[in-house]
Amino acid sequence: MTYTIDGSSGAWEVVIGLEVHAQVISRAKLFSGAATAFGAGPNTQVSFVDAAFPGMLPVINRECVAQAVRTGLGLAAHINLVSRFDRKNYFYADLPAGYQISQYEHPIVGAGRIAIELADGSTKEIGVTRLHLEQDAGKSLHDQHPTKSYIDLNRAGVALMEIVSEPDLRSPEEAGAYLRKLRTILRYLGTCDGNMEEGSMRADVNVSVRKPGEAFRTRCEVKNVNSVRFVMQAIEAEAKRQVAVWEDGGSVGQETRLYDPARGETRSMRSKEDAHDYRYFPDPDLLPLVLEEAWVTELGRHLPELPDAKRARFMREYGLPAYDSAVLVAEQATADFYETVAKGRDARLAANWVIGDLFAALNRTGRGIEDSPVSAASLGGLLDLMADGTINGRIAKDVFEAMVETGADAATIVAQRGLRQVTDTGAIDAAVAQVLAAQADKLAEYRAGKDKLFGFFVGQVMKAMAGKGNPALVNEALKKALG
Repeated sequence: MTYTIDGSSGAWEVVIGLEVHAQVISRAKLFSGAATAFGAGPNTQVSFVDAAFPGMLPVINRECVAQAVRTGLGLAAHINLVSRFDRKNYFYADLPAGYQISQYEHPIVGAGRIAIELADGSTKEIGVTRLHLEQDAGKSLHDQHPTKSYIDLNRAGVALMEIVSEPDLRSPEEAGAYLRKLRTILRYLGTCDGNMEEGSMRADVNVSVRKPGEAFRTRCEVKNVNSVRFVMQAIEAEAKRQVAVWEDGGSVGQETRLYDPARGETRSMRSKEDAHDYRYFPDPDLLPLVLEEAWVTELGRHLPELPDAKRARFMREYGLPAYDSAVLVAEQATADFYETVAKGRDARLAANWVIGDLFAALNRTGRGIEDSPVSAASLGGLLDLMADGTINGRIAKDVFEAMVETGADAATIVAQRGLRQVTDTGAIDAAVAQVLAAQADKLAEYRAGKDKLFGFFVGQVMKAMAGKGNPALVNEALKKALG
């Protein structure tokens, strides 16, 4: 379905590109040995290099380079064996050197692609323009004192990957799908944790509008949006603002804006800088970065199975539908959990339990799958009890809830609570006889041709047996008695 903004002059198309800043997972910063742990006390993880003391020279972190290459390979992108670091000059209080070391004309990773899945089941390929490495700035704290701003340089020098998309996105839904897919890929690769709430993944959103078929019009950048939901909201708000400007006879100026989620609107921050405003030039303290092709190939050999490949394998090996496979591979921990449950068991049934009952329990208890109250081995044990006839599906639901509450395994709960399924045909026949005797009027209706009452009798027998009757044997006994 095509997403458009309706104006008085007709429909407007939205054009979106995303610049995602992803913090590299590494124990040290891009050009210094200072630590990168989140949550440390202010200014406790700052080296002389990060603080821009005179005479301090940057030394590149090999692992940060490797992480960028792994990410590029995971995005099916071209790896540039020769890249270069430049100085991007601007003044800000939390940038002690007065410049940021970044890559401009010669990034480490070139063109790639990401395939996204949309709600209607369709897929779309989004181009990735480039990925370059750069160092993060520090953080200004404006809420610590009534008249002063404080500076925390812990984040200064932390390695970032800036991943720039082509302007291929055409709706908030597509932008949200792109961000979620990119975050999933980064987490699978182990190159960024994707925790937007901690600031380790942030998005700058470029938005413009045009009449269908027109050339691109002027874009505005909405800066530092820190959640998928806010990205989608910011796109809609900014697109509507631009449509109103154009239809009122004005023109949209290139600028940087901020999104205010409380008001649901964007507001101007500053006019948008062009590259020449930053006076880029090669960093004189860093040689060009030259990679060996054999090293890049070796990194590629050790990449994990990525989401698209895993999804295809789940469909092929386990016979799962596309939707279930996509849900299960969205997080690597979920995919690993599912495969442990499914191994040697009914794979479709395992998927139903993970996506249905387990996810519901996790939502209810506010826990992640890594901290699940029911382990994969325990859930597999519950499925085994169903498969061997120890319990039926109805009892399994109760057992699972007890597992969530107590942490005990299924076999222990079944034994302690006497929940073993009744397969004694004599006991089942007795329950059937009791129900039919108590439901003489319903029995008469059934024998008069009201066949749909058969399900009613099954329910009554199971109720009489406290849900422990073997469903197949109950059905068989009822058919015999009613025949």
